[in-house]
Amino acid sequence: MAKIISITNQKGGVGKTTTSINLAASLVKRGQRILLIDMDPQGNASVGCGVDLDKTTTATIYDLLLLETTAKEAVIKTSSGIDVITANGDLAGAQVELLNEIGRELRLQKALASIGDEYDYIFIDCPPALNVLTINALVASNSVMIPMQCEYFALEGLSALISTIRKIRETLNPNLKIEGLLRTMFDSRNGLSKEVSKQLQTHFGDKVYNTIIPRNIRLAEAPSYGEPAIVYDPNSKGSKAYLALADEFLELAEVKAKGS
Repeated sequence: MAKIISITNQKGGVGKTTTSINLAASLVKRGQRILLIDMDPQGNASVGCGVDLDKTTTATIYDLLLLETTAKEAVIKTSSGIDVITANGDLAGAQVELLNEIGRELRLQKALASIGDEYDYIFIDCPPALNVLTINALVASNSVMIPMQCEYFALEGLSALISTIRKIRETLNPNLKIEGLLRTMFDSRNGLSKEVSKQLQTHFGDKVYNTIIPRNIRLAEAPSYGEPAIVYDPNSKGSKAYLALADEFLELAEVKAKGS
């Protein structure tokens, strides 16, 4: 059964989608079966994986949440090897349409049960907000990966997210865990970045990945070509960092499996 991981942060612009796409692609390179679910109405993860949202006729996550399709019917296979369930602007309407539905927080969890055996990992790229979409993702997930920049306001956002995870654990998903904290868009020349990085390691210990994702122009350019950075420029610093993250991620998974 696939492990389901939400990639989320209530603060925008911290590299959630970049991480979703490039970690997924890096794990495919390492032989893993990966499904990426775009849970953001902007559809950036879909486009970044090479899906033309104006031309595709495949059902989206919106249709899945409204019970108008099955998860298997919504999957698109991409050239990078990542399977994707896409999102587009229609998804914004799902928040209103699900408002009075009983069990609305469980829609995604139930939908994914039918395809869990087909993947090793399912990643959910969440919107930068706490709404019914994010709640669906957290209820469906085994754990949460938190990308964050090493800056002052990021710490405030992290505190709010930890509180949200605690509330979801207490009410809807008692097994939800923090998979890890990922330092993104890191500038080693910045003293504040180094200081915040130390604070994260002090407070969260081994929950902070050793791998650090640097600021890298190739990571920013790749989505406009509809490719993960490790396909667009596999030799870039950003691509190498995400491959290193994939290796660390799999090593930790192996350690956890042996300890369970």
